[in-house]
Amino acid sequence: MCFELDSSPPIPPIAGAAVDARDLVLESRDGTRFAAFFAKAERPTGAAVVILPDVRGLYRFYEELALRFAEEGIDAVAIDYFGRTAGVGKRGEDFPFMEHVMQTKSSQIADDVRAAVAFLRSPEGAGARHVFTVGFCFGGQQSWLQAANGHGLSGVIGFYGRPGPTRDGAPGPVDRAREMACPVLALMGGADQGIPLEQVEELRRALEEAGVEHEVVVYPGAPHSFFDRRYEEYAQESADAWRRCLEFIRRHAGGAGP
Repeated sequence: MCFELDSSPPIPPIAGAAVDARDLVLESRDGTRFAAFFAKAERPTGAAVVILPDVRGLYRFYEELALRFAEEGIDAVAIDYFGRTAGVGKRGEDFPFMEHVMQTKSSQIADDVRAAVAFLRSPEGAGARHVFTVGFCFGGQQSWLQAANGHGLSGVIGFYGRPGPTRDGAPGPVDRAREMACPVLALMGGADQGIPLEQVEELRRALEEAGVEHEVVVYPGAPHSFFDRRYEEYAQESADAWRRCLEFIRRHAGGAGP
């Protein structure tokens, strides 16, 4: 698990920024309806992100993160993974998320991302010209994989994702590096006990050998899920990671941004 339920993104709201936000229900290719949260910027830049949460799925942390992106002019949809097994309703703190994580399939997550990307590009959504994914932990790995799934993305960002195979045994980012069709940003904790630095270097090598434009950033001493307002000792690392996210999006969206 990455963040606790009372965690918050370590990003202060922008005073005076106006954002239109609402809950959504999107439909995947197999007809599955799944929950999402949409934050639309008052002054959109043409860039948008699909946010892929950690193992808990969609909850407050990622709704707040969507708002922070929209305040920067980057429209955002945060998606849930569990429409097939848990429906689209709001959930309590006792939700047994791991039971549902173990039933996810990478191919179905890819289809759900495809639906979110289509929404962001639609007139009903943001009319986005440049779409990115950004994910955390379980979602970090899945975010990188979307570069190989034919969505026509402008870039993918992953915080402390696993470079190796997915939970359902599908090939992971290292194995699919040669299929990746857009730039990759990886933001990793140097003291992440679940993802050794050897695996981080394996990801870096795979991307380099595949000729994929990439940036792999390791924060020495930072643990897994350091990007959390509760971790005041990692405020500098979190601020740098957020800056890198915004710069990556603006650079690969042709400089779009306020």
